[in-house]
Amino acid sequence: MLIPAIDFKGGRVVQLIQGERLALETRDLDGWIARFARFPLVQVVDLDAALGSGHNRELVRYTCGQLTCQVGGGLRTPADAERAIDAGAARVIVGSALVGPEGSRPGQAAAFANAVGADRLVAAVDSRAGQIVVNGWKTPTRVPVEEAMRALEPHVSGFLATLVDDEGLMRGVNVVAARRLRAATARRLIVAGGVSTVDEVRALDADGIDAVAGMAGYTGAMRLEDLAWPSGR
Repeated sequence: MLIPAIDFKGGRVVQLIQGERLALETRDLDGWIARFARFPLVQVVDLDAALGSGHNRELVRYTCGQLTCQVGGGLRTPADAERAIDAGAARVIVGSALVGPEGSRPGQAAAFANAVGADRLVAAVDSRAGQIVVNGWKTPTRVPVEEAMRALEPHVSGFLATLVDDEGLMRGVNVVAARRLRAATARRLIVAGGVSTVDEVRALDADGIDAVAGMAGYTGAMRLEDLAWPSGR
């Protein structure tokens, strides 16, 4: 299944390269909501909240009122996650609160699961070269991503695994890495980073892996209509 992405920064819909360099921005949120309306799930991330430089809560709330969304960005406490659910999120994505430089934090994962339900909790496990990166992908760790997933698995419904090496570069997803992560968990696996073509999405789907597409959809490199419900899974 393809999961389109809506990222907010400074009150606009944006796409960044490697989480830093602005590639495009628009205020036409309604236009993208209309394009994504046939997808069963859309990923919404408040980048300002994630970076601690502000927030786009009203835009997130508005989007959740129009689409079924999993929401991330700045959800640092169970109370933050509860507020996102109250604002209309179908599920929440939590990253740095669950995985830090020292490794996974299963106790924190349990607290989030108690607050919103494990079925609504997705753990973000972002990695470079197979090891977790934190603090906006700026701080490397020595924690293998599979190790983090095993520790968190009892408390979450799934994982969002961003393969940062390829994120935003439009050069294709690392299918080998994605399959390795698929083998590491029985939970739902969503992969982001480099997803560029319909064929890649379908190949991942055949392996039981959902894919997040950002840049490819916004630039027109991928025909989203080819993967929208009901023509998708």
